[in-house]
Amino acid sequence: MLRGVLWGAPTPSGADPSRLIQTPPASVAISGRLLADVRRFSSGCSALLEVDRIEARRVDGRTELQLPACSAPLQQGWRVQAIGVLRRPLPAAHPLLPGSAERLARQGSWSQLRVESIEVLQRPWTPLADLRRDVAQRLQQVVGPRRGGFLAALVLGSAQVQLSADIREAFRMAGLSHALAASGFHLSVLLGTVLMLARRWPPGLRLPLAAMALLLFVCLAGAQPSVVRAVLMAAMALLIREAGHHSRPLGVLVLTLSGMLLLRPAWALSIGFQLSAAATAGLILTAPRLERAVQAWLPDRCQGLAAACSIPLAALVWTLPLQLLHFGAMPLYALVANLLVAPLLAPLTLLAMLSALLVLVGPPAVLPMLLWPVHQLAGLVITMASWISHWPGAQLLTGRPQEWVIALFVLGLLPWLLGAGPCRRCWSLIPLAIALFAHGLLQLGDGLVAVERFGRHWLLARHRGRAALVSTHGDARSCRMAKRLAAVHGHARLDWVMLLDPVATEVMACWQALAHRVEAPQQGQAPIAIGQVLRSDGLSVQHLQHRSGALLMRVGPQRWQLFPSPQALWALQHRQRSKPQQMITGTWLGFKPSAPQRRWLLKHGAGSRFIGL
Repeated sequence: MLRGVLWGAPTPSGADPSRLIQTPPASVAISGRLLADVRRFSSGCSALLEVDRIEARRVDGRTELQLPACSAPLQQGWRVQAIGVLRRPLPAAHPLLPGSAERLARQGSWSQLRVESIEVLQRPWTPLADLRRDVAQRLQQVVGPRRGGFLAALVLGSAQVQLSADIREAFRMAGLSHALAASGFHLSVLLGTVLMLARRWPPGLRLPLAAMALLLFVCLAGAQPSVVRAVLMAAMALLIREAGHHSRPLGVLVLTLSGMLLLRPAWALSIGFQLSAAATAGLILTAPRLERAVQAWLPDRCQGLAAACSIPLAALVWTLPLQLLHFGAMPLYALVANLLVAPLLAPLTLLAMLSALLVLVGPPAVLPMLLWPVHQLAGLVITMASWISHWPGAQLLTGRPQEWVIALFVLGLLPWLLGAGPCRRCWSLIPLAIALFAHGLLQLGDGLVAVERFGRHWLLARHRGRAALVSTHGDARSCRMAKRLAAVHGHARLDWVMLLDPVATEVMACWQALAHRVEAPQQGQAPIAIGQVLRSDGLSVQHLQHRSGALLMRVGPQRWQLFPSPQALWALQHRQRSKPQQMITGTWLGFKPSAPQRRWLLKHGAGSRFIGL
């Protein structure tokens, strides 16, 4: 694990396409093989390409194709030639907001191609990709795009099926994301059913049948870290049991994870691998002890609830540090959601696998009638997940803690999870308290967070757990970034948002869902005038001069000058020739200043801190 974390991060090879990025940018011809079907988004399409040649030069690496139009149905395995501009992906706009560069690096790509034209060179036979595509498409044709996509995800995993954003969001906020990701849960349903049907068969027939089930699961879901972990553990446990011995689950887990990381050290940085390993460790080390403790408190007639509560609770607690570290949030009703939905998920997953077989071999005329019960059950599960995700405070935003805070949190949590003695559990309260206190100080502190991307600027002001935002633009992309920025800092709803865009926004509903009050021009209401203040507890903003655009923001005891445009800065220069501004903490610029402006600000600008230089 240490090798993967410290030295296992993938790096571009000497023959990687990123080595051939030109300055200034120029169009190049790239040929290679598509590693996945093209994925569609509101802004266009994208696909990962295994590159073998750029112009006449042999290369070895990957790049992401970015297609502004999604007219051509490009599929996994096809060889294509694309012409476009090769460039480096953009890094994160903020350390807490992973960008394209970080996302692609985890997939072994360090470049992007903005496609101008694309041509299919060869359509080789790809049986596995065709099988996955046929299953997903036929399920969606029979039971509809939403429910059919959900059923396909239960069979193939969400990595192979592009689900709608609202379904993903609902399951994530309800704490049911594991139902959509191919993992040990889906394998246990498949393998358990196969072993139950073949329980009276001799081992010589039972083992090959189980091996075929494991191989089928890998082929359908793909060799993702969570899938490989589940299959290897199941295979080892099954072989040990068929040999007449008792396996030690912890030993099987450690051996599996060690083997995987020795072969692919970069998996140690995979979020899916980390969550899968932590959840499995919780089921092995904590769930049995927790079940016994719950049984002692329940009456005899309710003993069955002990396992139903202990299994999701153990997995939730073990994965909690990772959720806080990577997402800065946790589903508040995850235990309740699993108790309500889990009894339906196991039979629905089995029915989804049978439905996938039916849509491949069954007559199309009778499929809607045969799959009607599955269709209704899938709709019920989606409705329940959406209902739970809309409960008050369904997602608790904590903000993303520092890594050392998470390390202290884990150090204090482990003695309780492993059943240590009372003395050790008492001492573990010290690192727990330090971690909570340190993160609380960070969340309740005052300060400004500035982000810039594509000529757009966002300024998040934070004071004692509250926050407000100033944005230079009001379009949909700006609202999405504002939501992400607020969420990673632990703010579900902002006090107010001020939009400085003179053009009326078409996504006012998005901004209104983010803040209690939205101050925007051209929205049928008079903006704040000179002398008026947009205020909440400890946060306020007001105009400094008429038509200049300069603003004064108060964040607790701090006073910041905001200059969204060069005109606002010119007004500051003229004013300070006659009367300097006093008692200013710092200055924020919502534009890229010229060299003379930078020199003037560093020499005459009020305040000791500058953001945007």
